Amino acid sequence: MVEILVNGKVVRVAPGTTVAAAVLIAGEERFRHSVRGEPRGPLCGMGICFECCVTIDGRPNLRSCQMPCRDGMEVVTAVFNEG
Repeated sequence: MVEILVNGKVVRVAPGTTVAAAVLIAGEERFRHSVRGEPRGPLCGMGICFECCVTIDGRPNLRSCQMPCRDGMEVVTAVFNEG
């Protein structure tokens, strides 16, 4: 198993699991806000729509559906950052 942090919560997932799946497993449904302030989450699951962007290890705006989890990775959603 791979252990990551999602908004400060420890999540254990199988190797090869995408960050988007791990965020959903952590119970988060809102990954970012649209330009109009609406909460957004994964839509296409293949990196085209950019709705699943999160901050990973301090790097913002990464597509979580395209990133496999690594042990010790820290993921923060934009919605979590805004309180």
